Amino acid sequence: MRYLALAALSAVLVAGLSGVATTQEKKDGKDLPTIPTTDLKLSEPVDYSKHVEPIFENRCTVCHSGSILEGKFDMSTYAGVMKGGKRGVAVVPGKSAESNLFLFCSRQKKPIMPPKSEEPCTSQEVTLLKLWIDQGAKAPTMARVKRVIAVSLPPALVKPVRAVAVSPDGKVVAASRGNQVHLYDAKKGDFLKTLLDPQLKSADGKEAKAAHVSLVESMAFSPDGKTLATGSFRELTLWDAEKGTVKERVAGFGDRVAAIAYSADGKHFATAGGPAAEDGEVKVFSAAGKQELELKNAHSDTVYAVAFSPDGKLLATGASDKFVKVFELPAGKLVKSFEGHTHHVMGVGWTPDGKKIVSCGADNFVKAWDYEKGEKLRDMTGHTKQVTALAFVGKTPQFLTGSGDNSVRMWNADNGGNVRQFPGATDYVYAVGASPDGEVVAAGGEEGVVRIYNGKSGALVKAALPPGAEPPAKK
Repeated sequence: MRYLALAALSAVLVAGLSGVATTQEKKDGKDLPTIPTTDLKLSEPVDYSKHVEPIFENRCTVCHSGSILEGKFDMSTYAGVMKGGKRGVAVVPGKSAESNLFLFCSRQKKPIMPPKSEEPCTSQEVTLLKLWIDQGAKAPTMARVKRVIAVSLPPALVKPVRAVAVSPDGKVVAASRGNQVHLYDAKKGDFLKTLLDPQLKSADGKEAKAAHVSLVESMAFSPDGKTLATGSFRELTLWDAEKGTVKERVAGFGDRVAAIAYSADGKHFATAGGPAAEDGEVKVFSAAGKQELELKNAHSDTVYAVAFSPDGKLLATGASDKFVKVFELPAGKLVKSFEGHTHHVMGVGWTPDGKKIVSCGADNFVKAWDYEKGEKLRDMTGHTKQVTALAFVGKTPQFLTGSGDNSVRMWNADNGGNVRQFPGATDYVYAVGASPDGEVVAAGGEEGVVRIYNGKSGALVKAALPPGAEPPAKK
């Protein structure tokens, strides 16, 4: 079961267990003292659900569950923790001295977790991990009781770009960066403004000075360009795109809002999400933010992708359960199910004629499906790591994908051909978007850089940095 964690501390495990040392750590240039264990007086053996899983919730699961399985290490479940990741097995039952999870957290082995820039694990946390491993790293023996989660503001250093969107008129690129939302001039890449919710406060009463308290996971412009919808942990905000002010706040989500999509007529939008290892969450709202439908039991795990058919009568979804499904609207009845992905489905979209669906997944594949026949048409290969995002280019058969292999590609859904690539990214790409006419393409990822491209040529217009990080113009 996945819970929201502190973004900065989760980023620690991204670096630690994926085998990539953090920039901060590389700059430290010296070792830090190990964290000693302490003499815990426990009247019972260490229990995974009671003692260990809460540590993972607070330290890891934002970036080691769901759509961001960095280092191929899934810590949302006991099975995932025991399986390990890119570095191999993280836990050796009975042998904490041979378990990277304990060694990294106690700073006995590099890369340390957390890095010097963050608060280290406590002696009690380190001791609980050690005892649990030495006692056999036993599986949970009772159902986990979901806790009330108090969301804290992420540190300023945490700035992954998880979502991008291009306005329908092709003039503005919106991008998330941590819990911020920034707007850029789509033609030049110049920074325009930051969207701030003046009423936003964290659980401890601190003024957020951001668009959301937690990371912004998703966004979409309404077809008329007047509204920008942004999704975060358990909430969604509708913004006046021109004024940059809040129009409506929507709550009641079970977990992070992983995807947002508008119908072509702009009368509705849909959201996808839900906690890991639980029924996925799919909801349909009016344009004003009033919930009209929730698809119960749509998927058996987190839903990461949602898209309306061109006529608005169908809704396609993709989820961690590896299925692409199609539901009839407004009834919400399941009408088709497509099976073929071997890992999380991360993106879905329809061709303009409504005859084909395209999906992408953490299995590194892009797949095209014949909707009427319910059959797979083809696999589109080229990405070498999980394909994290998919976006169609207006009313054309062309669509974009972003991947963990640092690449952004444009494809043709009719023949499976690779139209062009958009270079420059040096880390995981999480988000892609395009203007309806295809003139503007935007992408972002782990670097925190928003790259804006000429969609027709693939040329980079600008690698936009966070506000204030741009070097001063030469006189």
